[in-house]
Amino acid sequence: MLHSRTYLFFRMLADVVTQIFNALALPGVGLPALFIISLLSATLLPMSSEPAVFAVVKMNPDLLWPAILVATIGNTIGGAISYTMGYGAKQAFAADRQTRWLGWLQRFGPKTLLLSWLPGIGDPLCALAGWLKMPFWPSVFFMGIGKLVRYALLTYLLLAVPDGFWMRISNWL
Repeated sequence: MLHSRTYLFFRMLADVVTQIFNALALPGVGLPALFIISLLSATLLPMSSEPAVFAVVKMNPDLLWPAILVATIGNTIGGAISYTMGYGAKQAFAADRQTRWLGWLQRFGPKTLLLSWLPGIGDPLCALAGWLKMPFWPSVFFMGIGKLVRYALLTYLLLAVPDGFWMRISNWL
């Protein structure tokens, strides 16, 4: 009984996520969709916004910097949301044990959030910064710098790949 309820819950969750992705995939939505995708991917949801940035820029090269800036702003706001969630979690739960990550963040402070762009650890870093009650605006500033560098570098590298490569990939899929 419990197994079937769990399956139904995850099936419903997958359907909702699919509907959201379908709504965000509308070509006329553009930068607002990129903002939402970037914001959601910076929370603890398992998403990636880089393909969306690349797709917008590939379809409209004139939007290179607007797309990078919109994605950076959305991703930074998402990081601030993770920070706030960590701050709230600190209020709700006692931090009895000291981990290596917490010590590292306490030692280097908000500058560690330059690494908030890293896949897998970036979003939890933002939440831990909130948990440690690091200063909010310096934390957001360093998150933004790290995310801006990531989007600019990845978009530049992906645009350097010849179109023929992407055509072969799409034919293969």
